[in-house]
Amino acid sequence: MIVLVNPRITRPKNRRFPLSVLALAAVLEGLEDYCIVDGNLEPDLWTATRHAVERRPPTMLAVTVMPGPQLAGAVALCRRFRQAYPGVPIVWGGYFPSLYTDTALNADYVDFVVRGQGEDTLIELLKVLRSGGDLSQIRGLSYKDNHGQHSHNPRRPMRSPGDYPWFPYHRLEADRYILPTFLGTRTAVHQASIGCPFRCNFCGVVPLFETEKAEAPSRTEAILRHLRRVYGVNAIQFYDNNFFLGEERTRELAERLAPLELHWWCEGRADTVAGYSDATLGLLRRAGCVMIFFGVESGSDETLRRMNKNLTTAQVLQLARRIRTAGILPEFSLMFGDPRDPEGDVRRNIEFARTLKKVNPDAEIVVQTYVPVPQPGSLFGLNGRFPYPETPEQWLEEPWAGRAARDDPQLPWLPAQTRERIRDFETVLRARWPTVQDASMPRWGRALLQAAGSWRYAFGVYGHPVELRWLEQMLNLRQPRLESL
Repeated sequence: MIVLVNPRITRPKNRRFPLSVLALAAVLEGLEDYCIVDGNLEPDLWTATRHAVERRPPTMLAVTVMPGPQLAGAVALCRRFRQAYPGVPIVWGGYFPSLYTDTALNADYVDFVVRGQGEDTLIELLKVLRSGGDLSQIRGLSYKDNHGQHSHNPRRPMRSPGDYPWFPYHRLEADRYILPTFLGTRTAVHQASIGCPFRCNFCGVVPLFETEKAEAPSRTEAILRHLRRVYGVNAIQFYDNNFFLGEERTRELAERLAPLELHWWCEGRADTVAGYSDATLGLLRRAGCVMIFFGVESGSDETLRRMNKNLTTAQVLQLARRIRTAGILPEFSLMFGDPRDPEGDVRRNIEFARTLKKVNPDAEIVVQTYVPVPQPGSLFGLNGRFPYPETPEQWLEEPWAGRAARDDPQLPWLPAQTRERIRDFETVLRARWPTVQDASMPRWGRALLQAAGSWRYAFGVYGHPVELRWLEQMLNLRQPRLESL
C-alpha cells in the first residue's frame, strides 16, 4: 500500500481538500492500493499513519512538504517511520523539496525527491522500484545513488491539469473539508491551472514551473458542477497562482460559471485585470467573483522594476478605481522591508497603502515582510550573505523557522524598530478596516475595532497600539496574512 501524507499546514477551521495528495491519488486510483493521511484532519499524524499501515503493509510513504509548519510535521513523521519501517522508501514532493532538493536529500530518512509535478514521476518510480529499471531515466526525480551521492535527473516537461483524471473526492470525508467562509456556507477549493507565465524574481513558483498550463474551461465547469450537485458546495477558493490567462478565456470561464451561482475568490495579476474591459469586469462579478488577490508587492516603481514585476503603481491605482465600480473586492499584498533601504521602503509602502485606501476604501491590504527565497538569482542578490540551512532540521531552527512561516521574521537587514513599525501599522490598518473575510466577527466587534483604530489611522499614530492588540485578541480577529480562507 502507498501512503500519501499531507502534514498539518492550517487550523481545523481553515481545512480544505488536500489537493497536492489528491492529484497523486487521481493517477493511482484503480491502479494501486493507497490511502490518504491528512494532518489537517488527524490530531496525531504518526498514530494515524501507523494505524493505516497496520491494516495493510506499506510499500511507500509519499509526503507533500511546504516550507513552514508542514515541514515540522514531515520531519517528525518521517523520522519515526524510518525507524519503524526501515525498508520502506520515503519520497518527498511539493514546494520545499522541489526548491531545496539537496537539503531534503541530506536527511537520512528521505530516499527520493519528486520535483515539480509529481503524477507521472511517481508512477514511473513505482514501476522501477517494483520491476527494476534505470532511475536515471525518470524525469523530475532526484535521489541518492549507491555511494550516497545526489543525482538530479532532467526536469519533467509540464502538463496541463486537464491531462489527468478528476480527483477522487469520494476517498475523503468531504463534509470535513467543505466548511463555511465569508464566501459561502460550504466552501471548497479547486485549482484550474499550475505555474505562472510571469518571471518575478522573488517568487518560489518561478524555479518550479517554466510557464503556466490550464485545464479547459469546460472541465472547470464540469468539476465545479459536480461539487455543487454531489456535495452541496456554494463557494470556491481557486488555488491557481494566476487565475487569469487572457481576457477571452476569462470571459468563457465567467460565462460557464455564472449559471452555477457560486461565490468565488481567486488570484490574478494587477496589470492583466487592469487591462480588461468594463464589460469583462462586470461579467466576472455576475459570475460570482467576490474577491481577487493581487500581489502588488511595492509602492515604488523602482522596486517593482527590480522585482521584474512588469507593473507600475499607476496601473494598481487605476485597477483599484475600476474594480470598485465593478463591485469586486481587491486584496492587495505589499511586501515591506527592501534590504537596500528598509526604512525608506516601509515609509513608501505605508504611503501607498493609504493612497490605495483613499482610492478604494473597500480594498484589503495584506502586509507582508519580505523574506528571500534562497535560490540562484533571487531578488537583491542575498545569496552568500549568510548561510542557508543544509538539512530540513536546520530549517526548523531560529531564525529560519520564523522566516519560513513569515511570522514576524528576524531578518539581518531589518532593524528591530523597523520591524516593529511594520507590525504596528498592520495592527492599526486592520483595526480601522477589519477584514471582510472574518465571517464570524459580530457587528458590535467590528464597530468597536473601527472606533478604536480610526483616530490612530487618521493621524498616522501607529506606535505601540497595545489597546488594539488587546481587542484583536479578545475578538479573535482573523489575519489573512497568516491563515487561508
